[in-house]
Amino acid sequence: MNRDKDIYVLLTDTGTVLTKIIRSFTKDPLNHASIAFDDDLNEVYSFGRKNPSNPFFAGFVRENVRGEFFEDSMCALYRCRVSQATYNSIRAQIQHFEQYSDLYKYNLVGMLGVVFNIEWERRYAYFCSQFVATLFERSGMSLVDKSPLLVTPGDLQTNPQLELVYRGRLHDYTGCEVAAAGSSFRTA
Repeated sequence: MNRDKDIYVLLTDTGTVLTKIIRSFTKDPLNHASIAFDDDLNEVYSFGRKNPSNPFFAGFVRENVRGEFFEDSMCALYRCRVSQATYNSIRAQIQHFEQYSDLYKYNLVGMLGVVFNIEWERRYAYFCSQFVATLFERSGMSLVDKSPLLVTPGDLQTNPQLELVYRGRLHDYTGCEVAAAGSSFRTA
């Protein structure tokens, strides 16, 4: 049986200096994009900081959205219903990124290209929204009517195939609950 599956696009604002700079150009309140395979946000992937305290060490990451780095983040979570084939394709791509994660770097030059409407593709380098858009496009499902090299997180939320599930403070999302220790979080 070929059943449709859900994939999630998570847009966040972490409040970092880089996010504030990006917002000054995009005018969008949420400027980081990730992809998730479950609505509890246990499996979230993107291109961003490999070490939350070091903005210069970035690349492909599995994000811990319950961690301190995302503690005060605002977010919008979107659900996208996809075919089993599209789901399998995106899963396979993620497995490839995980297997070869040391090859991949953050595409800061490409992100600057978005500001000037210039497609700067770099081998083994992505910025967050380029990564999300590329995963879908390579799976035969374009989220935005433009090159992934020019996609912003704000562009992603305009797709009618993305259904808004939640908007608000990430750690208030119903899938998260504050633990007694303070800044650590667990799935409810």
